[in-house]
Amino acid sequence: MPLGLGRRKKASPLVENEEAEPIRAGLNVPGMDGLDGGVVGLGEGATSEGLPPPPSSMRPRLIFHTQLAHGSPTGRIEGFSNVRELYAKIGEAFGIPPSEVMFCTLNTHKVDMDKLLGGQIGLEDFIFAHIKGQKKEIEVFKGEDALGLTITDNGAGYAFIKRIREGSIIHQIQVINVGDMIDSINGHRLIGCRHYEVAKMLKELPKGKKFTIKLVEPLKAFDMIGQRSGGSRSASGVQLGTGRGTLRLRSKGPATVEELPSAFEEKAIEKVDDLLESYMGIRDSELAATMVELGKDKKNPDEFAEALDETLGDFAFPDEFVFDVWGAIGDAKVGRV
Repeated sequence: MPLGLGRRKKASPLVENEEAEPIRAGLNVPGMDGLDGGVVGLGEGATSEGLPPPPSSMRPRLIFHTQLAHGSPTGRIEGFSNVRELYAKIGEAFGIPPSEVMFCTLNTHKVDMDKLLGGQIGLEDFIFAHIKGQKKEIEVFKGEDALGLTITDNGAGYAFIKRIREGSIIHQIQVINVGDMIDSINGHRLIGCRHYEVAKMLKELPKGKKFTIKLVEPLKAFDMIGQRSGGSRSASGVQLGTGRGTLRLRSKGPATVEELPSAFEEKAIEKVDDLLESYMGIRDSELAATMVELGKDKKNPDEFAEALDETLGDFAFPDEFVFDVWGAIGDAKVGRV
């Protein structure tokens, strides 16, 4: 029986080496009072274009501790339902404009891309906010097709560098670092652009010519000066926090309390994430988890394709990719890696 994906648009790869990795932004969280030791998820595929936030009376009564990553007293924040509101609460706590917050890491003040606040927040996680520091303008000669960058965004309008591939063009420019926010390319301002838009622009820059990139680096504490990280991938990046359960928050529909992923789900999510990178040039563990969730109870690839169409049709996944994802889920079920 043929795979029923004929009504989808054919998707071309977003990027090859300039990969795009989204940070999810939706936090519509009704009815979270009384949860203990769980994980707050920033629902898959959620952005500022999702459903409106719930009324204040329905927002979570959860208190998180936070500091500015370069050093500050500890603040307490609560009552946010998406990333923009989180940044606003951080701004209130420390008397700074929310637009100064570039991104947040969990349980470390360092610019550690494996600890980015992304798909979920453990209820006991400590939030470190990285704010804007030094601005810099660099002229780069694009001598190869790929610059060696992986781009992500914060869900609130800032795209920044998540990885720099060793030996690449950018790796040889020591003033460009992981965590730098991309302000503009050749005078084209990129504030408000998504990660894939920035990655596409970098990929399409002509080879053999120079371009100018303006960056803003996160304000660093003394012990962070001089660090440079390639932003290596975490082997266990799917789970954050130390809670017993996971509260998954979705841009559409209510939040649900779930158990942490099983061993099968962990293996399947990792494999599907690898397939996302191979086919589409992105890494997105939350999207991979959603696909595994959609596929784990389906009886055949056509049922799986129909479920993907209904839930994730906007991605227009290629047919061969869907077959490979179905196979990866099946392999994980029977213990094949």
